[in-house]
Amino acid sequence: MKVRDDFLYYSRPCFDESEIQAVTDVLRSGWWTKGKVTVAFEEAFAHLVGAKYALALNSCTAALHLAMVVHGFGPGDEILTTPMTFCSTVNTILSCGATPVFVDVDPETGLIDPDALEAAVTPRTKGIVPVHYAGLVCDMDRINALAEKHGLAVIEDAAHALTARYKGRTVGSFGNATCFSFYVTKNIATGEGGMLTSDDKDFIDRARVLSLHGMSRDAWNRYGSKGSWQYAVEELGYKYNITDIASALGMAQLEKLDAMQSRRREYAALYDELLADCPAVSRVRPGADVDSCEHLYVLKLNLQRLTIDRAAFIEELTALKIGTSVHFIPLHLQPLYQRVLGTKRGDYPNCESFFDRIISLPLYPSMTREDVCYVAQAVRELAAKFGK
Repeated sequence: MKVRDDFLYYSRPCFDESEIQAVTDVLRSGWWTKGKVTVAFEEAFAHLVGAKYALALNSCTAALHLAMVVHGFGPGDEILTTPMTFCSTVNTILSCGATPVFVDVDPETGLIDPDALEAAVTPRTKGIVPVHYAGLVCDMDRINALAEKHGLAVIEDAAHALTARYKGRTVGSFGNATCFSFYVTKNIATGEGGMLTSDDKDFIDRARVLSLHGMSRDAWNRYGSKGSWQYAVEELGYKYNITDIASALGMAQLEKLDAMQSRRREYAALYDELLADCPAVSRVRPGADVDSCEHLYVLKLNLQRLTIDRAAFIEELTALKIGTSVHFIPLHLQPLYQRVLGTKRGDYPNCESFFDRIISLPLYPSMTREDVCYVAQAVRELAAKFGK
């Protein structure tokens, strides 16, 4: 095939003059940090996902950490989660002094296996952190039932799951708390940013205090026209607040979210159509109860039908000027967790089997249909060239 002239990046943000104007308005207002724009962003986001309360933060990592601190995770506690996730999921558990316990995944979806999850519960288990992967949603009915049976907190890592739906409900209010990401590659992007949602007002109120040094009053209240110079530091807190600059980006992105999601669904369906009769590959698909938000298009290689492995397949795509990624390198294979937790290859065979054959193809609204067709053609030609 003829190689394209320009490199097709794995992911790029989608924006136009509305984001530029929103940021410019905040800059000209003179109020750059957390203020009224952030409050509006929180309210709009809570409404979007069907949660009663939302707290905007500087990352999904901050949301995860705050949720765990508020729930009291600490030394001696075991927190169940998946090795098929980004390091922030487990780093926040370790930062609380608790012990992450990995649970194997469904080899077809990469989602945490509810049967393995139930088998992993011990008297020291205090919480579950299910990770919604690539736009798919975990089996929240079974997870919540298990949590209720054993008195466990459920903190959802929904960095990949904005607008994803499970049995007709939007992700954002299934567990005790849900954590979202607005990193530049996500379905809405603020550069860096995150959101913590919950239906528990006391939970969000305490998280809000902890998010800004443990102070009882927000900085924007102190410096506003009706504020006071007095403040009280009530707890050991953190510097996790978002800025109005980032929130302005978030508000502008929310306004075009429906259009961006429509484009993601269109392109995912086009990939499906163009790769349907290619036996060397398939995609990670949601179950019948899940409406994916199409965050990632994860391609699974049928390595038995190929003469090359995943690494070589990626190199061939790169040579054709196609950017890709792999989500994720399982955490139990990473040096840090092997040292701290004593994990090794072979511990979670389903996760390893899944990891060894996945590639994330470009999927984002600012692509064109021609881009999608080019990637699909490249995959088909490589499958034919290296097929057996």
